[in-house]
Amino acid sequence: MEILSAGAVELAVDRHGPRGAPAVLLIAGGAQSMGWWTTEFCTLLADDDLQVIRYDHRDTGQSSCSPPGRPEYNGTDLATDPLRLLDALAIERAHLIGMSMGGGIAQYLAAHHPHRVLTSTLIETSPAGGDHGPLPAPTDTVAASWEDPEPEIDWSDEAAVIDYRVAVERPYAGPGGIDEERVRTLAAAEVRRSRNMQSSMGNHFLVESAEPTDPARITAPTLVVHSVDDPMFPIGHGVALSRMIAGSRLIRLTGVGHEIPPPSTWPALIPALRRHLLR
Repeated sequence: MEILSAGAVELAVDRHGPRGAPAVLLIAGGAQSMGWWTTEFCTLLADDDLQVIRYDHRDTGQSSCSPPGRPEYNGTDLATDPLRLLDALAIERAHLIGMSMGGGIAQYLAAHHPHRVLTSTLIETSPAGGDHGPLPAPTDTVAASWEDPEPEIDWSDEAAVIDYRVAVERPYAGPGGIDEERVRTLAAAEVRRSRNMQSSMGNHFLVESAEPTDPARITAPTLVVHSVDDPMFPIGHGVALSRMIAGSRLIRLTGVGHEIPPPSTWPALIPALRRHLLR
């Protein structure tokens, strides 16, 4: 892992694959550090001909951290951090793979900075603007989780914070529920390497959003990956997004929740991603 100074922000970065190969930038969802893109996923995707880069958003992992409840940045800052990262690494253009909020960031960059984007892959996300018509609502379970009062967390109690991080994932799981052992392992690693989990779990949701982005403006080759069982953005979001982007292709996953695709999807998904990136 490297800590890159990019203007006023520090971004933690991890790279897999040959340094001179085409760059693939993985952009995680809101309140997610790079660790949810696992080392195993990155290694399989990179193989010997792609440079796969993952990074911590501001307020996650080892990147710059604001006080809890007082983010010192806005949505446009989050959306343009990938450009700062690529500049610091002297990479002119990259393939973008974004999940949820990360998919919104990828849309923003592909529409507003097309000269920096080779391809885009949009996973479990929703149109970031434009004329998409009515979109299906989240499930009752997800909606109810937003209305529940925030639990009292002792942020100095590592075990309690890990339990909370796992609990946050449960409403977003697919039909079979979360893989408790896998999610707990990822959550524990995230808690132990983060500067401030209280900031990580709350600050992204307090920032002013970046300007709306019409996906119809995207000209880079685009792959949309969406689960038919996503409880946060039901499949209609992925269908609408694919229809708005000329020439895009939609891959439907089954049994997956609102999450970075888990290992059960890799045998089919990773070859499809590599075909999209290398075509």
